[in-house]
Amino acid sequence: MNSLMPIFALVEMSITCALVIIWLLQKSSPQDFPLALKVILLLILGNLFFWPLGFSLELPLAAYVRGMVGDLSVVTTLLLWSAVLINAKPVPTVFKTFIVIIAIIFYPLALGVGMADPYAWGYASLPFFIAVLLVALICGLANWSRGVWIIAVAIIAWAAHWHESANLWDYLLDPLLAIWAVATIIAVIHKNRKDKARSGYLFRAG
Repeated sequence: MNSLMPIFALVEMSITCALVIIWLLQKSSPQDFPLALKVILLLILGNLFFWPLGFSLELPLAAYVRGMVGDLSVVTTLLLWSAVLINAKPVPTVFKTFIVIIAIIFYPLALGVGMADPYAWGYASLPFFIAVLLVALICGLANWSRGVWIIAVAIIAWAAHWHESANLWDYLLDPLLAIWAVATIIAVIHKNRKDKARSGYLFRAG
């Protein structure tokens, strides 16, 4: 299993890179791509990222991307994959806000600011594991089933040591996920203010 980890990581990163490109192409297209086209593009682009292309590159492109960004969390990976492949509903703003709050608290403490070390909780801490299950339960009660199965898969991947890390945090959170949550919340706030200002302009007296 350990000998296959680098291959699994490259396959995962190749798929992720391919889906990012497909997402960018979709954003620039006036029409939605059918699933068959997405699958074809995924196979072509995924292979381009997975296999060494020669020239001056000794490693696959996915290896260089992984070297720059590291292994993405399972939550980030599945949010991206499901958003591109199945046109899933947008992630609830409450969940994004929760990610931002956790990231703001977690990263400074994990980097040594303060006495607590929340990163250590990811090593088979029962209270932390229960807290993660409670978050999944809240997602279910909020009728966001995608959040439930994403967290469930993240826990299963952690239990199976899918990535090199044995820390549950690395399967749930990463800097790119936090940056994405912050950026999307800022975009929502900006859009709401813009809509409010436009509405006030249209309906003001006189």
